[in-house]
Amino acid sequence: MTTETPEPTPARAGRRLPVTDVSLVVLIGSTGSGKSSFARRHFKPTEVVSSDFCRGLVADDENDQSASADAFDVLHYIVGKRLAAGRLTVVDATNVQQESRRQLLAIAREHDVLPIAIVLDVPAEVCAERNRARPDRQLPAHVIPRHQRELRRSLRGLEREGFRKVHVLRGVEEVERAEIVPEKRYNDLRHLTGPFDIVGDIHGCRSELETLLGRLGYRIARDEQGRAVDAAHPEGRTAVFVGDLVDRGPDTPGVLRLVMGMVEAGHALCVPGNHENKLGRWMGGRKVTVSHGLQESIDQLSAESDEFRARVREFMRGLVSHYLLDGGALVVCHAGLPEKYHGRASGRVRSHALYGDTTGETDEYGLPVRYPWAEEYRGRALVVYGHTPVPVASFLNNTICLDTGCVFGGSLTALRYPEREIVAVPAEQEWYEPVRPMHTDAPGGREGRPLDLADVAGRRVVETARFGNVAVREENAAAALEVMSRFALDPRLLAYLPPTMAPSPTSRREGLLEHPEEAFFAYRHDGVQQVVCEEKHMGSRAVVLVARDGAALEKRFGLPGPGAIWTRTGRAFLNDQQLTGAILDRLRAAAEDAGLFDELDTGWLLLDAELLPWSLKAVELLRRQYAAVGAAAGAALPAALDALARAADRGMDVAELTVRQQERAEDARSFTEAYRRYCWPTEGLEGIRLAPFQLLAAEGANLALRPHTEHLALIDRLVEADRLAADRAAAEPVLHGTGRLLVDTGDESSVAAAVAWWEELTGAGGEGMVVKPVDPLHRDGSGRLVQPGLKVRGREYLRIIYGPDYTRHLDRLRQRSLGHKRSLALREHALGLESLDRLAAGEPLWRVHEAVFAVLALESEPVDPRL
Repeated sequence: MTTETPEPTPARAGRRLPVTDVSLVVLIGSTGSGKSSFARRHFKPTEVVSSDFCRGLVADDENDQSASADAFDVLHYIVGKRLAAGRLTVVDATNVQQESRRQLLAIAREHDVLPIAIVLDVPAEVCAERNRARPDRQLPAHVIPRHQRELRRSLRGLEREGFRKVHVLRGVEEVERAEIVPEKRYNDLRHLTGPFDIVGDIHGCRSELETLLGRLGYRIARDEQGRAVDAAHPEGRTAVFVGDLVDRGPDTPGVLRLVMGMVEAGHALCVPGNHENKLGRWMGGRKVTVSHGLQESIDQLSAESDEFRARVREFMRGLVSHYLLDGGALVVCHAGLPEKYHGRASGRVRSHALYGDTTGETDEYGLPVRYPWAEEYRGRALVVYGHTPVPVASFLNNTICLDTGCVFGGSLTALRYPEREIVAVPAEQEWYEPVRPMHTDAPGGREGRPLDLADVAGRRVVETARFGNVAVREENAAAALEVMSRFALDPRLLAYLPPTMAPSPTSRREGLLEHPEEAFFAYRHDGVQQVVCEEKHMGSRAVVLVARDGAALEKRFGLPGPGAIWTRTGRAFLNDQQLTGAILDRLRAAAEDAGLFDELDTGWLLLDAELLPWSLKAVELLRRQYAAVGAAAGAALPAALDALARAADRGMDVAELTVRQQERAEDARSFTEAYRRYCWPTEGLEGIRLAPFQLLAAEGANLALRPHTEHLALIDRLVEADRLAADRAAAEPVLHGTGRLLVDTGDESSVAAAVAWWEELTGAGGEGMVVKPVDPLHRDGSGRLVQPGLKVRGREYLRIIYGPDYTRHLDRLRQRSLGHKRSLALREHALGLESLDRLAAGEPLWRVHEAVFAVLALESEPVDPRL
């Protein structure tokens, strides 16, 4: 006889309480019910806002009930700030009174988040026992019974008050066993990164939809009756429909059958339009006004089976107001959505997503005037929407409307994302006569307003992809605003400002302040093996935007023309527009002859360059500062030396003083010769040289991310094309090449050859060279970006910068601090790359300008200008 051991009884599973990731969780229960313990067990400490803790903040005593009013002011303030930031927030307070909950529900509505109630319904005797066990809290006997009565009264009406979810836990055991289950918002599809094909308002135009999907590369599947029931892209792209599939057009059922099939198969997503919302209410038996094309859908659906109509009802019932996609970088909705509503869930958000907002006025056709929210949009996410027909889809402040009025005889439009490519097919005919003519909501061109005071004023933090956040102080922003508003050329063209550059580490060599070996050592220490040494030209920094034709420039920058040339501070380089145009013409012709426009598939090019001679821009500086020093020395020192000579003839001992003055005279002569090398006369284009050293950007491409050797090879082609053209015209070339040398920082012979080249350049009066990592994004062992370039200037050029006799003060000058300059160079470099990234990605100009303006603002930080 055997005895069987009974199996242990499994522990009873607890209640699973779904809690939305961005929501306001209100714990409800009498004192002693275990709310604080429950909150600690299930939520992060930072997610919980406790009334007791807030009492302690304002009164230094968590049990001081006289401080409750102030404590709840603090609690509500913190809750509001967290919800505004999109954080899950849990309120740990009794909350048994409706008035207390009403204030929290109002905060949830203000921030468009779901309010969730979790009720801890624990027996009164348990609550009383727990309070007796707390020596720091002695409550009057009537408090717990009153809480229990108020709790009983509240239980039935919590949903009517506005709580979207109500979880009631009855008894200690159920509270102990409960499990919080995090739940994503229905509109949060940030994990889906595409690529996407977003389709505008269809309105029953099934044939045009099939044509557009075919143009986009989708393969349409049909049923036995030949009806389109699905479409899939061979490369796995996902279609996204912005709503208004129905009404007005000839085949609403056909559109629904295809779109529903794609959604069910996982080949598409869809958000509702106002027409789906109305049709769904009609199909659900609600009373609606049959207008604006609804009758066409009713008539067409009446010919379909009951099963199909039921499927349509379920489909429309499950549509979510809007979707966040691609990590939050893309928002798709029907009527547009301001940034504060992205990812939020409330009736207000749904209403805006379906219908948009109006000004309260009506136009001459009796239709509501839409509030131009897109003109004020400054969000990071691209918002793609429809609803209001426009003749042509165009970007406005990182938004785009894809409703191009197909049903009204316009076209059906899609946006390829992330390519930002617009694809459209024409309507087969006008299916429905519009009440008013289609119009654009994008005044001012494709990008809308390029720059707004709110985009740049005050303290700002600009997020960069490669350096993290870059802060701009308010006083620096004000200085930049002064320059931008008074002196800069048209801001629509200012796609880039060049960063400052740090000098090489200070040299200890006799008679020198800078030497290339210090630069090579610094890069070798940072793990950079290959660097390119580029000749520094005897000119001024210039950014050049050249267009293949005026239309190419207008398309991206909203301003037709040949292009522009500007300085490091955004000012037009030359006051002579005719001369500027002549330089751009030569550059454009060289780019055409070299095949760069076709090779890079672009209608414009952005280049970093030097414009020579230095006197072309700095003639006033030369006249007032450098020439004045040379003239003063030339007038005073010969007279002083003559006086000393006469004194010596009289037997006075002035030998030491004479030597000193002779040295000063030699220094002054060297100073004058040094700056004169950078000056020569020009007449029109004659004598002018443009020396590009980097291709920054083209349409859809941030070329600054390419190795420097590639840039120089492309620029060599430009220079050669200009030389050949000049030879044919028996004229002088305008484009000037940049000498360079590749160096292996770990190879002594390679380093020695570069040092010899630098000595040759500077010995002939040249400025020196710039040493750059071949890879412009090289990072050191700790993952930090290394300096994008180190300038190594020659002895005589530094004489211009530091003064005629600077070599006699090298010991003092070697104490120069380079830390701030290096930090500034890295921050400005990151901002420059960010502006080019945004330009290449097709982002609105205000986003590009945000980074450009920050570079200009950082330039006003106090730093030794001689570095």
